[in-house]
Amino acid sequence: MSGEWQPQSAESWKVTLPCTKAESDMLTAAEPEFEVDPPAVLMTSEPDPARPDDWQLDVYLGAQPSAELLRAIVGLVPSAAGTAPKIERIEDADWVTVSQRFLEPIRAGRFYVHTAAHAETIPADAVAFRIEAGRAFGTGHHETTAGCLEALDHLALAGHVYENIIDVGTGSGLLAFAARALWPDAMITASDIDPVSIDVTAENMAINVIPADAITLIAADGVDDPALRARGPFDLIVANILAAPLIELAPDLIATLRQNGTIVLAGLLATQAADVLAAYVSQGMMPSSRIDSGDWSILTLVQAS
Repeated sequence: MSGEWQPQSAESWKVTLPCTKAESDMLTAAEPEFEVDPPAVLMTSEPDPARPDDWQLDVYLGAQPSAELLRAIVGLVPSAAGTAPKIERIEDADWVTVSQRFLEPIRAGRFYVHTAAHAETIPADAVAFRIEAGRAFGTGHHETTAGCLEALDHLALAGHVYENIIDVGTGSGLLAFAARALWPDAMITASDIDPVSIDVTAENMAINVIPADAITLIAADGVDDPALRARGPFDLIVANILAAPLIELAPDLIATLRQNGTIVLAGLLATQAADVLAAYVSQGMMPSSRIDSGDWSILTLVQAS
């Protein structure tokens, strides 16, 4: 997010363009500014985790954009060349209210995930994490991440205790944070193929007052990585990615799992659950529980005895 302002009137405008994930990362890192008053606010988001390269740029403005400003906005996104931006007038609401609408606080099990705009609404009985929308997937507002929070909470409520946990494809770090809250004595690792996600997780650890040495952060492709192998074997693996890589990674994930360990799989559509499950059952895992959240499924598996 770039720029902070308090609207002078109830009128706001939003300009929307598709972008790639690489462009989203660049925009977030560079935080481009325009000579407009009040300042523009840029936000990027991942509308659909099943299409991980297809992101979206939203530019919020306190006045109707000029043709020159629209050309400048389109120029930020080379992949959208020739695409007409979507322009919306937002009446009777300031941009903060509208832009945060899809980021209302989420309650998943004992967890409460919120942005800075809702820091005053934390329930007394909740374990709260502040996660802003930004450069990495996993704000808790998508069904897959919220479902994983519920799955972890269910494991803790059932009395499971884990000593060595890894969050594969950590994104924002949220699931690693939740695991630490549930099993504070465990050794916890958070990994992601994208180094930006590792940077974002470190930033979110600071925001949520999690000591830097409480979670080991590793940029790695999958789990067949020397740094990750040195941390294993793990007795709890959480992998919130996508169906195809979950199937591809099945042998490596199971190879780094301790005897009688647990795996939580997410990022798969309900229609893909049978194929993902088959890849793990064929290698000695058995289903323990399943959470269906919208079009998505979260699978918990344990090693067959």
